[in-house]
Amino acid sequence: MSQAKTLSPPKGNYRWRILMLLFFALSINYFDRSVLGVLAPTLFKLFDWTNKDYALINMSFKAAYALGLLTMGGLIDRIGTKKGFTLSIAIWSVFGMLHATITKSFSVIGFTLARFGLGFGESGLFPASIKTVAEWFPKKERALATGIFNAATSVGAILAPIIVGLVVADDGKGWQIPFLITGGVSSIWLFLWFRLYKKPENHPQITKEELDYIHSDSVVENEEKIPWAAVLPKRQTWAFALTKVLDAVWWFYLFWGAKFLYDQFQVDIKGLALPFFIIYALADGGSIFGGWLSSKLISMGLSINAARKRTLLVCALIILPVVFVTKVDNQWIAVVLIGLAAAGHQAWSANVFTLASDVFPKKAVASVVGIGGMVGAVAGMLADFSLGSVLDSQGVEGYFWAFLIAGSLYLIVLGIVHLLMPDMTPLDENLKPTTHKS
Repeated sequence: MSQAKTLSPPKGNYRWRILMLLFFALSINYFDRSVLGVLAPTLFKLFDWTNKDYALINMSFKAAYALGLLTMGGLIDRIGTKKGFTLSIAIWSVFGMLHATITKSFSVIGFTLARFGLGFGESGLFPASIKTVAEWFPKKERALATGIFNAATSVGAILAPIIVGLVVADDGKGWQIPFLITGGVSSIWLFLWFRLYKKPENHPQITKEELDYIHSDSVVENEEKIPWAAVLPKRQTWAFALTKVLDAVWWFYLFWGAKFLYDQFQVDIKGLALPFFIIYALADGGSIFGGWLSSKLISMGLSINAARKRTLLVCALIILPVVFVTKVDNQWIAVVLIGLAAAGHQAWSANVFTLASDVFPKKAVASVVGIGGMVGAVAGMLADFSLGSVLDSQGVEGYFWAFLIAGSLYLIVLGIVHLLMPDMTPLDENLKPTTHKS
């Protein structure tokens, strides 16, 4: 392991331009992903859906997401970040726009199929993004960089209710328009991505000082590919995958949050913009804070292992009060509790994504992120099925169990991860433990 990790930030900042491209892509992605959740109360009325119908539609997205993560993560490691990202955004843009073609007589099957295609396309985004961060940032900056681009999830989620409220009438007229918007915006992103992206060692606009800084706390890897099956048996892979079980909680806020506010407090489509702004603005701050905190702890002399895990503990404690959200009578107290939980989750997410690149060589990162994301998607499917059934049988009281699990599970997961990976010893390019401990 190189001892140049004491280098100061160098002349040259092209890596931050690449990060802004990731931020832009994730903003588009989460706008596209969030629209269904924002429109859910309206679509329930237009199409006469039950909670189980809506759960089935969401399960379709997550089934494709799980399948896609297994295939897209490994594919991106094989064909490279540039081509893999392009394929991903092209698929999700097409299927996102196809939502607008669905008619009432085929609403459940139509949305199920459209969400399946959307989920498969979107599955490439996080493996490609985390691989890009691993390629372009030294380890000491990766959590901060991940926290910044991960904050774009909230930007997309904030924009969705604002734009839906502006273009969709109270009676649902114009519901198709938000699904069409991302096609044009995605074309702009693809143009910029093709024009600006290369690996840092091949990029003509990066300075030698910046390239040395990027490689200052990692080793140069050979070009030999690591097969997906080689990372699967590693306990480090499953420690990371366990942290991704909590994706189900984030998707609960994203796809069921608007319906909870409608069921509990009668917040309609025109009243969602401010609550969603509060929730996802807090989530944005949490994402950046989580990345900053662990990077700051490392700069103060803590090991990567201690810095990441202490930050994850802070996140879990911030999230815990959301277990009480169904017991409050005030809409805005509920919104703030959900917002704090969303902030804690995004801070958690910024750090767990970084765990993959802390431990695994860069050429295996997308595969590991794909496996973990698959586990998260399966957890989300099970959560959707359970919640849809509980809400149809118990009504609004069923949300109590969802928030109880959403608030308490992080502490349990963190404890198990520490048992599986107590030292976070990095693996070399052959997936053998190094002598260096993070």
